[in-house]
Amino acid sequence: MAPTAGTIDLHCHLLPGLDDGARDLDDAVAMAMQAQADGICAICATPHIRSDHEVVIGELAERREQLAASLDTAGCKTRVLAGGEVAAMMVGALEDSELAAVALGGSGRWILLEPPPGPLDSRLDDAVEALHTRGFRALIAHPERHAGPDLIERLARLVARGTLVQATAAYFNDPGTSPTMLELAHAGVVHVLGSDSHSSRAGRPVQLSPALAALHAVQPLAAYLEWISQIAPRGIVAGEDPVPPFAACPTSGH
Repeated sequence: MAPTAGTIDLHCHLLPGLDDGARDLDDAVAMAMQAQADGICAICATPHIRSDHEVVIGELAERREQLAASLDTAGCKTRVLAGGEVAAMMVGALEDSELAAVALGGSGRWILLEPPPGPLDSRLDDAVEALHTRGFRALIAHPERHAGPDLIERLARLVARGTLVQATAAYFNDPGTSPTMLELAHAGVVHVLGSDSHSSRAGRPVQLSPALAALHAVQPLAAYLEWISQIAPRGIVAGEDPVPPFAACPTSGH
């Protein structure tokens, strides 16, 4: 069941000692404490599911339970939900049961899909289609890292097929990256946020609220921040099909 209050971080490398995320249990607890301070009520723990990280999908539920126990001891109320960041090139190598085990929120429905390195191309399209054929839905992770001349057009085409897009929260408040993020937002191809945090000790914090504040100045999204921050994330972790209340407009003249 989806949390009933607060925001949900749909992309966070919270589980310690698995990939390039939290280094140890103390680091993971500190990340969850950051989240709680930011009003995040739940975090989808999304370790990398790709060939360069030896993450055992069958062990993830136990890892989450262990972390949840430590959070309870520390007095942290932020919940840890199921998830995984599945590399597009791994989709064909995973069984349906494995994909379901790393679906966001444990619903067995939405897969956080990491595009291949470089600009978006047909490999991502093929992975999305493969997921849809097998009964899953795709949430595209951090497309801003895969910029190309047709980034927005490619995202808009995927959105038209039922895909949603997750943008990295911290990049909305970084002067070096905010222009790209605002361009994506103006084009209507940002649906939800994720921290994509890897540690409490360096890098991006487990925070969403500064990005939501930045979106207050962005049309058309400013009118739909409740959907972005609450309705869509809850629907995703519950296995529903949130329908964006705004259109993807790749030729909007932003």
